[in-house]
Amino acid sequence: MHTASIPGFFDLQVNGFAGVDFNTPGLAPAALAHATAAMAATGVTRFLPTFITCTLEHLAACVKPWLQNLSPAVAGFHLEGPYINGSDGPRGAHQVGFVQAPSVDDFKRRQDAAGGLVRLLTLAPELPGALPLIEYAVAHDVAVAIGHSDANGQQIRDAVTAGATLTTHLGNATARAMPRYDNVIWQQLGSDALTAGLIVDGHHLDPNTVKIMVRAKTTRHAVLVTDAMAAAGQTPGQYTLGSIEVTLDEHGRATRTDDGRLAGSALTMNRAVA
Repeated sequence: MHTASIPGFFDLQVNGFAGVDFNTPGLAPAALAHATAAMAATGVTRFLPTFITCTLEHLAACVKPWLQNLSPAVAGFHLEGPYINGSDGPRGAHQVGFVQAPSVDDFKRRQDAAGGLVRLLTLAPELPGALPLIEYAVAHDVAVAIGHSDANGQQIRDAVTAGATLTTHLGNATARAMPRYDNVIWQQLGSDALTAGLIVDGHHLDPNTVKIMVRAKTTRHAVLVTDAMAAAGQTPGQYTLGSIEVTLDEHGRATRTDDGRLAGSALTMNRAVA
């Protein structure tokens, strides 16, 4: 019998894993090592710890343990916010009180707090100040993704011109009602310049939707992400995503305990690929 090896998986969006919430300040080195080893057991050899919308002070306290115990598996950090659309729908599970307008100065402070290791920034390009921030980030070797947004086609094209190259969890964190064609899903799906991250846990996207998205994007411009949080690889129960209480049910669906919105996932990358 012949066996074949493949490269390890690279996950661009991991909020936590194996009971460890990366959005909790002051994690112990043992907790970071445990989560990293648990991800490696699912085939993930490189990943971006992801920090959702929060204050600068909270971010600094969350990244500090990583900077002091940096694993070769950590390729940098992903900031998912705080420069997102604060409206219900596009905001997703993020806390509205921490949403901020895009600002180059604020991003510089967050990048400094992260030791210069922010490698991916998710923002809403329709917000005032977003385009200069995209240009600044890209000029300083930070990839920019469109996400938690209600942008129209022109705003998306402007973001691409400024340097955006990715979509964070296409089809999720969007308004419940939107224009039929000129909306944040179709316009990003049709953009050849944007590579789309997809969460294929059976809860974030319908399987037929995934099929259509991959056909439209092709495998060259579609990537799997888990958006995993602390419940990934765990049994049903109560978990956290920063200051958000999350319930993992028996079907593997992770939702805010207070309002039932999806809040990350319990997906592992080997299951996503399968």
